Order: sequence, then C-alpha cells, then structure tokens
Amino acid sequence: MSDFYVAVGDSVSFSKTVSESDVYLFAGITGDLSPNHVDEEYMKRSSYGRRMAHGALLIGYMSTASTMAIANSRGSAEETPVSLGYDRIRFLAPVFLGDTISVHYEIVAIDSERRRSVADIRVVNQGGELVSVGQHILKWVANRQ
Repeated sequence: MSDFYVAVGDSVSFSKTVSESDVYLFAGITGDLSPNHVDEEYMKRSSYGRRMAHGALLIGYMSTASTMAIANSRGSAEETPVSLGYDRIRFLAPVFLGDTISVHYEIVAIDSERRRSVADIRVVNQGGELVSVGQHILKWVANRQ
C-alpha cells in the first residue's frame, strides 16, 4: 500500500439541483448581488434569458467534492489535508437556477515528497453539458505529536 492517503484514480461524484435559495443565500453571504444572479427581469433582457448561479458558488460545490474525497481517504490521522487552492478554473457554460449539476472529482497526481495531491474537477449539467472545470491541490500537513 502507498504511504499516501489517496491514490491516482480515486474519485467521488455528487449531484445537486441549484435552487433559488442557494443563489440568494450565497449572494447575501458574499454581498455579490449582481443582477445576473438576483434580477429575473434584468436577465430576461439578456441573451441568457434568465438568472444564473455565481461561479464562486460552483467552486463551493467543488469544495464539497474535495471534502467527500478526504472522507474516503485511507490511513491514520497523522496528517490533516488542507486546500492549497484551485487552478485552471473555467466556467464554460452558465448554470441556471433549477439546473442539476454533477461534480466529478478525481485524483490525477500525487507528490509524496511535497505531501500534495492534485485532482481534476468536471461539472456537468443535467443535459450532460460540461459547464465548469478546474484542478484542486490538497496539502497533507503533519499533525502535532
């Protein structure tokens, strides 16, 4: 067995319907009250025709997937995984209120020496359209003895 808590190929997925409550609560917490997210009449005049979720909310769902991956990790509690960040985030298509998205998080690289894992993240909507991608880096930090 590897001396690491996750292995290349480990993956988790989950689905979530993006509700109006999700978007409004996120807008309230962050202060991002852009009409793209909270003004239906404004967005009816746009080429999108309706409100869309915040990109940062999608990153929050990506974080949920990383938490699920950590919960599935192997090994003891000698190290604590912490996020070093998300790279190469792209929003390829809008996520509208009422869309059901599926987040797939897969470990693609391990750096045992630096105690890091890298995951590819893919988010698709209910029609199978790829709406967002990114990479996530976890650092596995030694716990106090």
